[in-house]
Amino acid sequence: MSAVLVINSGSSSLKYSLLDVANEVELASGLIERIGQATGTVGHTVHTVAVPGEPTPTVLQVRHSDERPIADHDEAFAVMLQQFADHGPSLDEHPPVAVGHRVVHGGARFYEPTVITSLVEINIEDLIVLAPLHNPANLAGIRAAKAAFPDMPHVAVFDTAFHQSLPPAAYTYAIDADTAREHRIRRYGFHGTSHKYVSEAAAAFLGRPTSELRQLVFHLGNGASVTAVDGGRSVETSMGFTPLEGLVMGTRSGDLDPAILIHLERRTDLDAHGLDDLLNKRSGLLGLAGRGDMRDILAGRAEGDSAATLAYDVYIHRLRAYAGAYIAQLGGVDVFSFTAGVGENAADVRADAVATLGFLGVQIDLQRNAERSSSIRRISTDDSAVDVLVVPTDEELEIARQTLSAI
Repeated sequence: MSAVLVINSGSSSLKYSLLDVANEVELASGLIERIGQATGTVGHTVHTVAVPGEPTPTVLQVRHSDERPIADHDEAFAVMLQQFADHGPSLDEHPPVAVGHRVVHGGARFYEPTVITSLVEINIEDLIVLAPLHNPANLAGIRAAKAAFPDMPHVAVFDTAFHQSLPPAAYTYAIDADTAREHRIRRYGFHGTSHKYVSEAAAAFLGRPTSELRQLVFHLGNGASVTAVDGGRSVETSMGFTPLEGLVMGTRSGDLDPAILIHLERRTDLDAHGLDDLLNKRSGLLGLAGRGDMRDILAGRAEGDSAATLAYDVYIHRLRAYAGAYIAQLGGVDVFSFTAGVGENAADVRADAVATLGFLGVQIDLQRNAERSSSIRRISTDDSAVDVLVVPTDEELEIARQTLSAI
């Protein structure tokens, strides 16, 4: 068995998953939250294949949860190990061969999964200036994991790495070149682990090599991005210097005229922190309709709520705008894939996002689109000129795969 422990460390949380990569089976997963607060929460789930050998095997999940104070990430790792000891699976029976770490920002330095050395840690720390909310937490998780597993290889898998294939014309902003160089300002892109996984899974589902396909991957969750994948390589993506650029999201604005910030700074009492809070936490669907969850937007729209309807229309307008732009960059498209919470579950969003693309021969099968499933599936008609798919993403499995490839 090639078991890999995957770690996604947040500022006050620790998400983990133990995977048997050879069989692509998740053995256990967990989430420890409110680290450093008065009371933390601990959740641990054991996954057991009940009916093996089926195309879609039945998986039983046994969940365990409790509450306790958790001082820091070192203690969180101790709690995680105790969960494995108390509830299974035993790490003695399923010893990980490596630990894979999600790291949000690799800058322009990291373009592949990288075994973590002291120098790599220094570089991740140096990149905190580009991801002040994420890289410090990722680094805390790395250091706590290395203390817990000192004799095991640790591998960093970067959200930005898949987008290192962007051409200069795609990643360069048209600002003063010296200023951009000094402050490392360029488009980096995010959600790369998901975009890589989904584009490869789509090609495998269609039985075609990725090298033959021009793909658009829509990762639509609370954070949202679209990537143009040409021959397996990211050539354009909607997120940029930060995850704020691009599509309308749950609480993020996406694209807007940068002069708006200058205007607000001059006319209000908003400073840099206030503007950051406005654009990242009080905009997007939440800012337009007072609710940041697409499920609530859809419910409001069905009830005739005008704000929810406008929020939905703006969301779809931006999706279509990016789809058209990226089809032009690719010179055509062979596959659309929808993934993440909204992309996998909101049939209306999928249908409306491609509703204006009939001139390309895109045809949605309404019955297929309405069906709910946890498996990859085609929602276009059999004679559609473009395959439209729903591809459940699995970033933990992708991180585990890349971790094994690095060692």
